[in-house]
Amino acid sequence: MVKGLTVNYGHVFEEELLKEINEVGTLRNFQEGEKLMEIGQYIKYMPLLVSGVIKVLREDNDGNELLLYFLQDGDTCAMTMTCCLGRKKSEVRVVAESVTEVLMIPIGKMEDWLASYKSWRNFVLNTYHTRLNELLDTVDSIAFLKMDERLLKYLKDKVRVLKDKTINSTHQEIAYDLNTSRVVVSRLLKKLEIMGKVKLHRNHIEIISL
Repeated sequence: MVKGLTVNYGHVFEEELLKEINEVGTLRNFQEGEKLMEIGQYIKYMPLLVSGVIKVLREDNDGNELLLYFLQDGDTCAMTMTCCLGRKKSEVRVVAESVTEVLMIPIGKMEDWLASYKSWRNFVLNTYHTRLNELLDTVDSIAFLKMDERLLKYLKDKVRVLKDKTINSTHQEIAYDLNTSRVVVSRLLKKLEIMGKVKLHRNHIEIISL
């Protein structure tokens, strides 16, 4: 049995389904910053996150990115599921936020399990529900929060999913995720440092109190 499969999914799936996942799934390892999926790519496998954190991004016609949500161990991507079931090209970019292990499930099995296992159907429905709420949260933050509030929320989310108060992201990378400029991010981070909430280092950001 793949290490981490039972830990993260044992409370969700019955033993028989866990065995099937272990048999048909292909374990892939991704380094921080490596792409798991690209926009426009046909999807043949659905990722089940065994360990690590990934981020799901959208891109506009000018190449500007926007972070939609983070995924951590025990999660999968609802937007990837939709493309799998519809045999469509990916509409999102998926990037490893940390060293990540993913079980790649063939889309044919995914469809079979919808008919065979109630636990799988519930997992799919719950995933759609959770990701929809996160998308609404993203929309709300863009529509109703000022950029300093959005940055603060972004930092809190990264601390939560990475379980680490050291954020190894450049100001430019944060700017890409928030679809703003590096100058704005640097200015707001300096403001947070003056307030004693973060400490800025050359290659990372230390979270003091958010």
